[in-house]
Formats: sequence, structure tokens, C-alpha cells
Amino acid sequence: MTGHSLLIVEDDLQLKRALTVNLEARNYQVNTAGSGEEALKSLAVTEPDVLILDLGLPDIDGVDLILQIRQTSRIPIIVLSARDREIEKVRALDAGADDYVTKPFGIDELLARLRVILRRNDQQEVPQKSIQTADFEINFDKLSITGNDGQSIKLTRIEWGIIEFLASSPGKLFTAKQILTNVWGVAYAEDTQTLRVHVSQLRRKLEPEPATPKYLITELGMGYRLVID
Repeated sequence: MTGHSLLIVEDDLQLKRALTVNLEARNYQVNTAGSGEEALKSLAVTEPDVLILDLGLPDIDGVDLILQIRQTSRIPIIVLSARDREIEKVRALDAGADDYVTKPFGIDELLARLRVILRRNDQQEVPQKSIQTADFEINFDKLSITGNDGQSIKLTRIEWGIIEFLASSPGKLFTAKQILTNVWGVAYAEDTQTLRVHVSQLRRKLEPEPATPKYLITELGMGYRLVID
């Protein structure tokens, strides 16, 4: 039993009903809203563990709603949207969404994204000093990465900046702009080619098979996430 609470903001009654039935069957506590105004009223009363948000709302654009929510809340937001253009996905993520699922989608995909976000939130309650995977360990205190053979993996300052930023929220999807701004600075926010080069170098150092990465994952048209399961 999860015991976690969700707010679904969706104006499609059929989809909203289907999501509610499926999620309640997995023991999530589900509340719903059909508009941005309803969502804000609900959030003013109580904040759920995760907000599941459709971008195509009748009264406000979903990206604008995310920006408004982010002024006062860090609640995790999963976007569900039929908008599959790269620019729409990046806008939502840059506004503050934590993940983006394109319609149509399977319930198992949504459940997997929920588990990642909820696990990350539980982990963040106690600051992590290290992250252990099957192939390497990231030590935040020592600013080091050690392979499973005990050997130190040497990273450049930029490579460490990227991995440290991604590791701050394992499983979270970050846009290229978010990574570039955090690691390089605002002046480099559009330099996606440089980021691709450094991610490729990181994969050669960390991934058992760099051509088929299992840790440093690219989400096409959106950004990158560090998967540590």
C-alpha cells in the first residue's frame, strides 16, 4: 500500500476517470480537478505528494500553470500531454515540470514514473552522501567516483558538474538548458552540442557499454536523466 496522494488535473472526463480507477486500485489517494483554477484551489487547501497535469486545460495553458505553482511550491509535477513537439516538452520542463509523458501512454509507464519521483522524494528527506550502482559509487563528500574494481574514475571539472547535478535528483528528467545553465552558466544555455560531447565522454568512463547506456539516459527531444536502479 502506497498511501501517497495525487492530484490529477485533466479536463478529459474519460481519461480522468480511467486514471482514477487505475491509480486507486494501486492504493493511491486520488483527487481530481478539471481546470487550472480548480487545481489552484485544491492546492491551496492541501498539497498532494504528486501533481499529474494535462497541459491542454480549458482556462489556462498548462505551462503557465506550472510557472504559477512554482512560485510557491516544489511539488513534483508529471505532465501528461498530447503535445509531442520538442519545443512543447522543453517549455514544460524548463517551467518546472519533473517529467513528461506523451499521450497516448500505458498505465505501467505512468506508474513507473510515479515510483521514480516518490522514491526520489523519500531519499531527499535525508541528504545523500553517496550513490551506489552496480558499476560505480558517487561520493559527494569526497567529490569522487570509484569503479566497482575499487579504482578511482577521473572526471574533469565539467564532467563532475554534470554528474553531480543529475545525481542531485536521480531519475529526474533535466533539460539541456537546465544542465548547461547550472554547470556552465546562463551564457551557455543554448550550447547543446557541447553538452552532448561531455555526456558522451561521461558514458565512456561510467557505462559498461557506452553505446547502450543504462545510467546516463537521453530522453529524445527533452533532456537527460541519471538512472541508478
